Amino acid sequence: MINSGLARIELILFNPDRRIAATGMAVFLLAGTLVAVLLVAAAGPILALAAFAAVAWGLLILRDLRWGLVALFAVIGLLPFAAVPLNLGFTPTFLDIALLAVYLVWVMRIATRREQELTGTRLGAPIVIFVVLAFFAFANGLRFGTPTTTTVRNFSELILSILFFFVLVNTLRSQPDLDLVTRLIIIAGTTAAAIAVVFYLIPQTWTIRILDALARFNYPGGAGALRYIEDDPANPMRAIGTQIDPNVLGGLMILVAGLSAPQLASKNPVLPRALVAGMLGVQLLALYQTYSRGSLVGLAVGLLLVGVLRYRRLLLVGLAGAALLLLLPQAQAYVAHFMEGVQLQDQATLMRLGEYKDALTLIGRYPWFGVGFTGSPEADLYVGVSNLYLLMAEEMGVVGVAIFVVVLIAFFANLWSAWHRRVGARMEALLLGLAAALTGVIVGGFFDHYLFNLVYPHMSLLCWTYLGLGMAAVGGVKAE
Repeated sequence: MINSGLARIELILFNPDRRIAATGMAVFLLAGTLVAVLLVAAAGPILALAAFAAVAWGLLILRDLRWGLVALFAVIGLLPFAAVPLNLGFTPTFLDIALLAVYLVWVMRIATRREQELTGTRLGAPIVIFVVLAFFAFANGLRFGTPTTTTVRNFSELILSILFFFVLVNTLRSQPDLDLVTRLIIIAGTTAAAIAVVFYLIPQTWTIRILDALARFNYPGGAGALRYIEDDPANPMRAIGTQIDPNVLGGLMILVAGLSAPQLASKNPVLPRALVAGMLGVQLLALYQTYSRGSLVGLAVGLLLVGVLRYRRLLLVGLAGAALLLLLPQAQAYVAHFMEGVQLQDQATLMRLGEYKDALTLIGRYPWFGVGFTGSPEADLYVGVSNLYLLMAEEMGVVGVAIFVVVLIAFFANLWSAWHRRVGARMEALLLGLAAALTGVIVGGFFDHYLFNLVYPHMSLLCWTYLGLGMAAVGGVKAE
């Protein structure tokens, strides 16, 4: 109905009869001017401009779902935590709005039968079970505490992120669609990396000033927003960009660099090779500046996997990077920080070990279905640990972790089967890039929790986006 309405407006505005077109344009401009005046008077010029931009983009999304994907990944790359400065009982984020817009258009396509065939792929059943179990864990956790509005919103974001898998496998029907999403992810990730590098290199007072300006959109401001090794300003600063946390930025760089690196080695990349090389360099620099040891190890394992399987030149790139870390004087602080973690000598590592011990205690008392998402049931326990799998076990029990592992195993089995078929260079680079990225964050998940932490919804969304992109690619693989 909305699409037909837009089509009628276009028919009036671009009518061959100039009188009809002129009258329609005059009415349209008059109405637009009136709305603009009211918005400026009520909300101010900045919010009015933002509202008009949102409406314009919304109309584009209604015409083509791909514009929704552009908006979604733009938010992830630029301002993933930005919130609308309005109190509606809760504070919707830009990510919420972009994601809901994509869902709205997709549901409308189903309702109007523009989507004729729906598929869940081979991962559909275990993912649905995982979602059902998440709802059960949330309801079960209500025994231990009353959820806040923020908790409900964050849990809803998690569920929408998981279910986004089904949006993608039912939307990405062709190689150009797969290429588009791949490009959007790489560009969004490179944008996030570039922002982080700039924030890291410019004077800290400038960075603080920018973050203070973003505080109106719910970003943390002030000098306290900057992060340092062991939270000591005497130590090197850690890059955050607009991702708030250096480990989150590191995890994002695993996902993006893992996807980008095979494109550099491919005979048929989705972007010009020189551009991919530059983007990968920015991503790796941002990863280095995070001082995130878990992220570095995760990406190294992911790239080692695809290097052994197919792209041997990536092994040479990895060796060159390792040599630079070991030999460059500027990198010695990084090497020392890494070795302290390996030797269990620094404060951050010791705190992690304490968290692991406390998490195992909680899991031992509530092993099967966890304690939900509303808090700890006992005063001497707390929910929260820098480990993806332990956090998931705390909240959803070992059953939840088992189903998640089943999803991952099934995904990699499908990727492996598809890769063994005779596929083109572009499809091969995509499949191996997804394998590298997800292997990296699976390894990184042993050292951090960003893929299942309700505070970082865009990271969960990216994880399930990769699963959906991979299964959409697998479904479209044809034997040559």
